[in-house]
Amino acid sequence: MSAPQQYPHPPQPGYVPQEPPRKSWFARHKVLTSLGVVAVAIIAITAATSGSGDGPAQEAREAGAAVEAPSDVRIGTPVRDGKFEFVVHGVEAGVPSVGTNEYLTERAQGQFVLVRMTVRNIGDREQSFTTSAQKLVDAQGRQYSVDDMATMTLDSGTPFEQINPGNSIDAAIVFDVPAGVAPAVLEVHDSVFSGGESVLLQ
Repeated sequence: MSAPQQYPHPPQPGYVPQEPPRKSWFARHKVLTSLGVVAVAIIAITAATSGSGDGPAQEAREAGAAVEAPSDVRIGTPVRDGKFEFVVHGVEAGVPSVGTNEYLTERAQGQFVLVRMTVRNIGDREQSFTTSAQKLVDAQGRQYSVDDMATMTLDSGTPFEQINPGNSIDAAIVFDVPAGVAPAVLEVHDSVFSGGESVLLQ
């Protein structure tokens, strides 16, 4: 004898079937959501760095023009960028090497250009002076970075130094440029992200 068939119970009055909960759009598209977050982060970082790095010297370089400084910003004239005030005291080109002896000597690939300056903190908190943030530009608009090893050998210091508000330091920085190149402009920066100001060296 076969078992009696089972029939579902009829729904009770007022019963509303419950649909299974649906996942949100973000949960169903995890890959697209992740890519969107990354894209927003990249846009934010790019906007922040590009905004803080724009300045007269950088805009001139991007336009392909030789960088020029205002006529009154020359050696011996104070100029400010961010929280620092710079005074360039002198520039010496054509130096073949720097160092105190055969064990502590750096030789130039081309020629060393030595720039001596005073850096004063005009802000209200300590600020790190970074030698590698400074740039040298020749008459053709070509930009040269600091030779950190030669700078440390010459100045017996570190690539960066903390300066408290109101204090100042004397610094000597070294650039390695091709022989025969005449330095035209020094770009001074209070950080690697600042717009910078230009000082005529000729």
